[in-house]
Amino acid sequence: MEETKHAITYAGKSIAFQLRYANRRTMEIAVYPDGSVSVKAPLGTDENLIEHRLQRRARWILRQIRYFAQFDPRRPQRRFVGGESHLYLGRKYRLKIQRSDTDSVMLKHGFFRISAVDDKPEHIAQLLEHWYRRRADVYFSQVFEECWHHFPTNKVDKPRLKIRNMKTRWGSLSRKGGMTLNLQLIKAPRECIEYVVIHELCHLLHANHGKAFYDLLERSLPDWINRKKKLEMALC
Repeated sequence: MEETKHAITYAGKSIAFQLRYANRRTMEIAVYPDGSVSVKAPLGTDENLIEHRLQRRARWILRQIRYFAQFDPRRPQRRFVGGESHLYLGRKYRLKIQRSDTDSVMLKHGFFRISAVDDKPEHIAQLLEHWYRRRADVYFSQVFEECWHHFPTNKVDKPRLKIRNMKTRWGSLSRKGGMTLNLQLIKAPRECIEYVVIHELCHLLHANHGKAFYDLLERSLPDWINRKKKLEMALC
């Protein structure tokens, strides 16, 4: 079912949210790093009940939005020009760009060394995106295999790993057994990537963010809260 846009007012402030009905037993309210709010509600839930629940959680929602907002100055609009810093596995590397007859990207001596037939920012951005994707294909697979090896897997089938850009999620798990990781995670430290993978693996056994889910996450990754905060600070 498609998402629809709604809003409530709390303490004089408007809180916009995306509402989606799904075949689930409980309601989920999530605030994402870009400040957007998402609500997943069981099929047939009355909108008045949804708004009532949001009013009760409004103070927490605004607190989360303020938390993410403090990192906005760390995310200037990327220009993809020489000297600009870009992240890879939690570290910053500056761009060195030169014109060439062929396109290539190398990570060497603390720099992204980019040779390009066209040094326009759009082309440099595309080259860097392709480089990130190639690295993510290999690195995410390695992290996923290691996390899977240590996860209690006797009750569930191994998910298929996919990678794509996502605006509001670091990872997701489909009912058809597919785990999707956000390509942007390749910019985060390894421990943060592990957190997202294990978080999604826990959803294999517990679809909702209930007590059983967090109990399993705590057993599987005792320091998950610190890793989550580190991820938010690194990429938000």
